[in-house]
Amino acid sequence: MSGETGRRWGRAVVVGGGFAGLVAARVLADRFEEVTVLEQDPVTPETGVHPHAPQGWHAHALLARGAEVLERFFPGLRAELGEHGAPVYDYGERVSFLLPTGYAPRARTGVLIQSFTRDLLERGIRRRVLTLPQVRSLAPVRCEELMVGPDGRVTGVRYRPVGGEGGHASGPEGLFALEADLVVDASGRSGRFEERLRALGVHAPAPRVLDARITYTTVHFPRPEGLDYDIAYQMTFAPDIPRGGVLLAVERGRWACSLFGYGDQTPPTDPEGYLEFAHSLGNPHLGEQLADRTGAEQVHRYTNVNSRWFQYHRSNDWPERLVALGDAVCVFDPVYGQGLTVAALEADLLRRMLAERRDSGRGLDGLARRYQRGVARVLLAPWTVSGNSDLMWDPENRPLGARIAHAYNRRLFAAAVHDPAVWARFAQVVNMVASPATLFHPSVLAKVLRPGAALRATGALPAGPSRSASAPAEPVTAGQAAADLSD
Repeated sequence: MSGETGRRWGRAVVVGGGFAGLVAARVLADRFEEVTVLEQDPVTPETGVHPHAPQGWHAHALLARGAEVLERFFPGLRAELGEHGAPVYDYGERVSFLLPTGYAPRARTGVLIQSFTRDLLERGIRRRVLTLPQVRSLAPVRCEELMVGPDGRVTGVRYRPVGGEGGHASGPEGLFALEADLVVDASGRSGRFEERLRALGVHAPAPRVLDARITYTTVHFPRPEGLDYDIAYQMTFAPDIPRGGVLLAVERGRWACSLFGYGDQTPPTDPEGYLEFAHSLGNPHLGEQLADRTGAEQVHRYTNVNSRWFQYHRSNDWPERLVALGDAVCVFDPVYGQGLTVAALEADLLRRMLAERRDSGRGLDGLARRYQRGVARVLLAPWTVSGNSDLMWDPENRPLGARIAHAYNRRLFAAAVHDPAVWARFAQVVNMVASPATLFHPSVLAKVLRPGAALRATGALPAGPSRSASAPAEPVTAGQAAADLSD
């Protein structure tokens, strides 16, 4: 394809039509004449969560930073979600948040969030993306191969229709070829991107894996009016508090309730066992609300979730014209609620880098490796934040840095329950609108380290505080592996 004349490049192909693929397609539509999204499930502009997103039914959090990015990509999205009943509220004022050291202050933090189901969010985004004149969808199809030219650049993809017809020139074994100036892989945690790289002979270093062994069990049911909270949450804390849960107010006057447990603390799926698990938690709101559900609502389970980061930025033979983002690069333990926001930030990074290259008159060559290093920089802080916490579940592997961070966090929580200013800073970090360094500001350190803080931090814990799908990630420093991200 010619692709590099005029204001726009020619064609971009996005592999994967989930959340990460849709926000990437939105960015690409500003810079390419055509953006083709390959999706393995049958989808229309009205499709929400689809079958190959098993996590899609569970309670989700779009952190404040992610919401800001999406509103820039899709002006009016927050208002549109609000029309369906998705509430907007301050992170402190309408949140019943049980920390390991007690309840967080019910005080204004200045951090506005909105809660909704992933189904509603993806439907709203998909409708907007698939109606853009530059975007077309090929679905259901399965991407089988990356095409590469004599110079090693990726030149497109080969795919196979899953029923129906579609495509361009036929390739080997009945595959269809689709040329592209840029291929963006957003195929997710089960999209086989690593296999497609190996088929090209590309070296991909082994991923970092943190096995938290967490299981989610989720139901949606009616929410009564007149309550003074939109989130009820209990935070897990290794190694003493392996059970947690979150109750999120979502659209159409409903609750999304996810109960979760680490290791063998698996939330049951039967109504009686589910309610009993909720009553075992320290925050009574979850059990109180679940007591009124009918028991006939569909139950969704998502099990053996772990964190996995493919170190593509360290590859020495990464091909030109290929970039990857979202769960195809890094899968987070969903208890920290980071995945959607990180995918939005990765798409925003792609937007900035494409704009820079177009404004400077440079082509697409040289973009791919720089982009993957940029993605790694986006990932480093949230990975370190959640990773240090998950390491504490493993009694055989608790590095000194993780133990120090864990001890600091316990003292931080002890200070936060008595000090709205400390809690507000924590809320800002959790929602990725402030750096984790905010929690080491002298004004915070003075409160965390003063005499008496350690005593409060080691006080008796509630029956089972926990972190949820909207759970806050533990604030720690992000110094590890910085050398991997250098040019």
